Amino acid sequence: MNFIKTDINGVFIIEPKVFEDARGYFFESYNEAEFIKNGITNRFVQDNQSKSSYGVIRGLHCQLGEHSQAKLVRVLKGRVLDVAVDIRRGSPTFGKHVAVELSDENNRQLFIPRHFLHGFSVLSDEAVFVYKCDNFYCKESEFGIRYDDPEIGIDWKISAEKVITSEKDRLANKLKDIPDER
Repeated sequence: MNFIKTDINGVFIIEPKVFEDARGYFFESYNEAEFIKNGITNRFVQDNQSKSSYGVIRGLHCQLGEHSQAKLVRVLKGRVLDVAVDIRRGSPTFGKHVAVELSDENNRQLFIPRHFLHGFSVLSDEAVFVYKCDNFYCKESEFGIRYDDPEIGIDWKISAEKVITSEKDRLANKLKDIPDER
């Protein structure tokens, strides 16, 4: 596995070594020893999966406080633009984001530490998205920021008239509304 540092400390793009032959391909999508060697010691306790169609934007979401989650995300089918936003108060990259295309062709993954918002847009006709979390979901700790908050300025690679999102995401907070205690 190749761990690529991004412009935001703690966020990594992970490229697996893919072995292909006439039968298809094989790769390790997770190897605890490799992750630890690269400074990622999170213990994953929950896996989630979603299926979405072109134009869907899910996010920006996080869990606050003791329920904060680190995530390891990847795409099983299709293409997405995956985004992590730093909401660590006092961080030199507070409010900045990393955006990376993940697909079933590039097999890339993104590791997102705790205290980050996360979201993705679907760039293919359909996408199946999976992710590991290092903490269990807690509805009471859920928090969201609008995907189109101009203070963050994410280019989701989807024209505004084609965006499909939930009412909850359309009515979410803005970056300035993040509580001081997370």
